[in-house]
Amino acid sequence: MANERISIFDMFKIGIGPSSSHTLGPWRAAQRFVEILRNKALLNEVVGINILLYGSLAKTGVGHGTDIAVLLGLSGDDPVTFDVSQVTPKVQEIKTSGKINLGAEQEVTFSYTSDLMFLYTESLPYHPNAVTFQAFLHDGKAVSETYYSIGGGFVVQEGDAESVLSEVELPFPVDTAQELMVWCMRTGLKISELVMENELSWRSEEQTKEGILHIFRTLRDCIYKGCHTAGVLPGGLHVERRAAKMNKRLLSGRAYEDYDSWLSAIRGGGKDFGYILDWVSCFALAVNEENASFGRVVTAPTNGASGVIPAVLQYYITFHDGYWEEKIMQFIATASEIGSIFKKGATISAAMGGCQAEIGVSSAMAAAALTECLGGSQRQVLMAAEIAMEHHLGLTCDPIGGLVQIPCIERNTMGAVKAITAAQLALNSNPDKAKVSLDAVVSTMWDTAQDMNAKYKETADGGLAIKVPLSLPEC
Repeated sequence: MANERISIFDMFKIGIGPSSSHTLGPWRAAQRFVEILRNKALLNEVVGINILLYGSLAKTGVGHGTDIAVLLGLSGDDPVTFDVSQVTPKVQEIKTSGKINLGAEQEVTFSYTSDLMFLYTESLPYHPNAVTFQAFLHDGKAVSETYYSIGGGFVVQEGDAESVLSEVELPFPVDTAQELMVWCMRTGLKISELVMENELSWRSEEQTKEGILHIFRTLRDCIYKGCHTAGVLPGGLHVERRAAKMNKRLLSGRAYEDYDSWLSAIRGGGKDFGYILDWVSCFALAVNEENASFGRVVTAPTNGASGVIPAVLQYYITFHDGYWEEKIMQFIATASEIGSIFKKGATISAAMGGCQAEIGVSSAMAAAALTECLGGSQRQVLMAAEIAMEHHLGLTCDPIGGLVQIPCIERNTMGAVKAITAAQLALNSNPDKAKVSLDAVVSTMWDTAQDMNAKYKETADGGLAIKVPLSLPEC
């Protein structure tokens, strides 16, 4: 939506997998509902609660952990700080005890089977991802609020305008790629520099830098953990984690106790094309396997696509000597601006636009960021983003079993490789001769999203989700 003011920290949010729109968004919505009750001095009056999940939240809710998210959110837990090892035990306790402690203050009876309702055939008009919370009070009255999880962890309460997400006056307001290019031409600033100037409208430069580095540390730790954790992913598909096996094979079985020594070992393996390609895939797999396991991840710009940008950033750090704070901040700032253009002009929600809105957008963000960090001009940066998205147009979202596993995990590897390819093409091209603009691709993506059959929009009603029996063994 145009006129939104979107910060780096709106596009990159720390949370828990597996889905930004189906896990992080509903979690935040539950927290907001509890806060409303608290602000109205009604929290201690609640005797019961109902949760109604509509549309895509209902159809793929269990696979995406929506049920888990709303229960933890109502319990007062925060996705940024909650101990991921306690996700399953905490939810199991709520199920078996028949009680939920709202905001960690008011314990009420709660039945998982009857008070949490999956309304598979009902959908609300504003957005496919809708949830309604109903709190029943001592005096017989009820309080009800509806929220929409619109992608990337963004949440809108019914009756609110999307623009309330962030109301500030920016020195360089941008809604389109053309506007971004105009500002760059007028000021001579790189895209990342323009972004950092805008961020001053929210907070100090030091706070922004520390926030970006905190985002990076979370990305880095997620990659490292994913590359060193074996096993089978939860959910019933029996998908085996592959990143740890790839990591072990690529390093000839040697183990490294920390990120820096591990990074040094990878660099020591040379720059053979196949070697680099394997590592890019390994980085992406590692993040999304963590995501599928309810691990700590960063929406980039979504959870389902959370492996693309970390993989490309790690590629830049590892094989282009990009392990410098300034370069890392440049990468993330540039990526965020491209993501915000897609969010304003189209969507970053698979429930609205299919997987082109997630993997496609993340690939465009990564391609742009890599291009700037490798010395590309502003026009080449926009060209790289256009190339990356152009070759994701029409990509559907058809998760098997409603889980963010097949084909989602492998798609992150493909999005990362396409991003690197797009960056290289842009760096070796004259952007003045480009036939397609980034704005044209954003508009086309949105047109494609509107034309796309609803069964290909994160419903598990079409595509691979219905062609592959859940009982098939993994190849």
